[in-house]
Amino acid sequence: MLATIAILLLWVGFAGSHIMLSSAALRPRLVARLGDQGFRGLYAAVAFAFFVPLVWTYFANKHAGPHLWLYAPGALLRWIIYLGMGSAFTLLVAGMMRPSPAGMRPGSSTPRGAARITRHPVFMAFALFGLMHLIPNGSTADIVFFGGFVVFTLIGARHQDQRKLAADAPGFREFYDRTPFLPFSGSETGQGIRELLPVPIAIAVVLTIVVRYFHASWFGG
Repeated sequence: MLATIAILLLWVGFAGSHIMLSSAALRPRLVARLGDQGFRGLYAAVAFAFFVPLVWTYFANKHAGPHLWLYAPGALLRWIIYLGMGSAFTLLVAGMMRPSPAGMRPGSSTPRGAARITRHPVFMAFALFGLMHLIPNGSTADIVFFGGFVVFTLIGARHQDQRKLAADAPGFREFYDRTPFLPFSGSETGQGIRELLPVPIAIAVVLTIVVRYFHASWFGG
C-alpha cells in the first residue's frame, strides 16, 4: 500500500501545482515577472518534477496492492480498449493540429472537427487513455495511477474553462456555449467526426497499431 500512497501523493502534487500555477491569482504575477516563455518553462519544469517520479514509481510497483478486480479481457473487451485508444489518439492528434480558444494556443472560436466532439480534445485523450487502462488493471496501484489521468484531466479541463470564462478570453464564451465538455456527448458529435481530417485519423490508426504491437516489450504486461 505504500507504493499506492506514493503514487496518490505524486498525483496530488502534480495536479495541485498545475492548478496553483495557472490560477487567476498567481499566473498573471508570474507572467509579469518571468514573461510568457519563462512562465511556460517554469510550468513545464514543475510538471516534470512531479510526473517523472510518478511514472517511475508506478513502473517500479506495477500491479502492487490488493486487486479490486482481476480478469483477462475477452475479445469484446479487447476491441473496446482498441477502439477507445484509437479514439484517444485521434483526439490527441486532432486537438494538437487545430488550436482552439480552450487550449494553450489561441485558435478559431468556430468549432470544427474534434472540437465538436469535445471542447478539450487533448485533455479528454488522456482521460480516455486512463479509462481504457483501468479495464484490465485492477490493483490499487494501477487504479490510482490510471485513474489519476481521468481525475486530473477532468479537473484540469474544468479549471481551464472557469479561468478562461473569468478572464473573458477572446472568443471563448462563444466557443464554450457551442461545444460539449465530455467527448461524444454533444448534438454535433456526428458532424465533428465527419469533419475530422484524414491525416490525424491515419496517424491515430498507425499509433494504435504500433503501440499495441510493441506494448509488451515497451511497457510490460
